[in-house]
Amino acid sequence: MSIYKNIDIKEIEKAKKRIKEKILRTPLVKLNYPEKNCEIFLKLESLQSIGSFKIRGAANKILKMNSSELENGVWTCSAGNMAQAVAWMARELKIDCTTIVPNTAPQTKLDSIERLGAHYLKVSFEEFEEIFATREKKGIKGTMIHPFSDLDVIAGNGTIGLEILEDLNDVDSIIVPYAGGGLICGIGLAIKSLKPKTIIYSSEVSTGAPYAASKAKNQPVEVEYEPSFVDGISGSKVFPEMFNLAQKVVDKTIVSSLKNIEYAIKITAERNNIIAEGAAGSAIAAAIFDKSLTGKVVCILSGGNINSMKLSEILSKNL
Repeated sequence: MSIYKNIDIKEIEKAKKRIKEKILRTPLVKLNYPEKNCEIFLKLESLQSIGSFKIRGAANKILKMNSSELENGVWTCSAGNMAQAVAWMARELKIDCTTIVPNTAPQTKLDSIERLGAHYLKVSFEEFEEIFATREKKGIKGTMIHPFSDLDVIAGNGTIGLEILEDLNDVDSIIVPYAGGGLICGIGLAIKSLKPKTIIYSSEVSTGAPYAASKAKNQPVEVEYEPSFVDGISGSKVFPEMFNLAQKVVDKTIVSSLKNIEYAIKITAERNNIIAEGAAGSAIAAAIFDKSLTGKVVCILSGGNINSMKLSEILSKNL
């Protein structure tokens, strides 16, 4: 029986077949870090066409839509990886795409959206958050693709879990960055359906870790938030509907400092020649610094879209 209403492992298995031609089946590689008493593996979603796992959920959602749903194009609410994922799929299918972005979005990300043939519309951060909740924006045509709170997006994300079990069936723990919750819910559903004893950890950054705080209280709570280069996951609050889903599949939480995340990014680059963005670095930092982890641990390297100047700064530090 499904732990979610209207979604089960069969939906993830269907998603795997549906998106096969649009995504890369990413490798699982061992982190060269013998100092740790557990084996750390990296699931390299940074190798996807847009440098992020987001293409999986976007592809599954859009490929399930019928012609009438696609007639006026698609739109999403994101300034980051989901914006690029939806834009990529829209370009593949030759349909219109608009993405709503906060007026604080850096120009580099806006340029990336335009390079993929999509349009963007700036709104205040307050309106940006409101659109997340209401899924509506006056004057925008097309079908809305929610970045995380969507069953088809979650099922697409869950295909990562299926691939992990194909490559490392005896995995003991999986560490997943927690942002909106769509990634960890998808992977968690797949893993708990097939290997329920595998421990699912969320990873967050200390400058804003609302899921860890909420899980500790067993209800959504708001926390203090300080912006940082780990912009893919940090925030002040969780979305209640995603929190409720995550509670079914997430066993434990790990919160890392910015310094530890920088160290993890540097180690991954130096030891494996792999680039991790801040969110992905939080999962790797959790694996490196949490002393309770044993056995075979998989970190979801969710993306590699880090600012080149910030990456250069991290690599030059003596951490």
